[in-house]
Amino acid sequence: MGSYEENYLDKRPQSLCKMCGKCCRVVTTSTPYKKLKEMAENGDEGAIDFLSVFVPYETIEAAKAVDEGVVNNIISMLSMDGQYKEDETSFYYCKYLRDDNMCSNYENRLTLCKHFPSTPWAIVPPGCGFEGWLFMKREEDKQKVRLAKEELLELKLLRKRTTNEETLKKISIVEQKLQKNIDYYKKYGSENW
Repeated sequence: MGSYEENYLDKRPQSLCKMCGKCCRVVTTSTPYKKLKEMAENGDEGAIDFLSVFVPYETIEAAKAVDEGVVNNIISMLSMDGQYKEDETSFYYCKYLRDDNMCSNYENRLTLCKHFPSTPWAIVPPGCGFEGWLFMKREEDKQKVRLAKEELLELKLLRKRTTNEETLKKISIVEQKLQKNIDYYKKYGSENW
C-alpha cells in the first residue's frame, strides 16, 4: 500500500511552488488557538512545533490587512465544509518569513513546513501553484470514496444472498474497513460524494 510519503509527499511536484510567501503570511489550523496553546502546554509535539514558528494575529482584521484574499479564501473554504466558526478560527504568520518571501530558517525548518501542502485537502492561497494539482488529488480521493460506497452496496446485496456464517463474518470485516475509509473523509464532506 505504501507510506504517506510514498503515496503523497514524494509525488507532490514541489516545482509548482511560486515562492510567493502567501502560505506563510496567513495560515490557519483546524484547532482553535486556545486549544492549540493548551495542547502545547500539555506536551503535544505538533502544537509545540506549530506555535514555535507561527504567531497568531490579534484579530481576523489584522490578518486581512496583510492579505484579505487569502483570509477570505480560507473562510470560504471552511464555510463550505461547515467548519468555519469565527470565534474558533485563528490566523497566524510565520516569524521566519523575510520580506523577499524567503525563509530565514530554511535549513532548520520544521517538517510541517517541509511538507506543506501536507494533504490534498490543504487550503492554499488563491493563485498558488499547487491549486490545480491539489484539486486533481481531491478528485482522486473522492473517486476512491465513491468506489468504496459502491463496494458497500455490493456487499449488502451479497449479505442478503448468503447464509454461510464464515462468509458473513468476512463480509462484515470488509464492510468495516470500507466504512472506516469512507468515515476518514467525513470531515471533507464525503457524505455528499
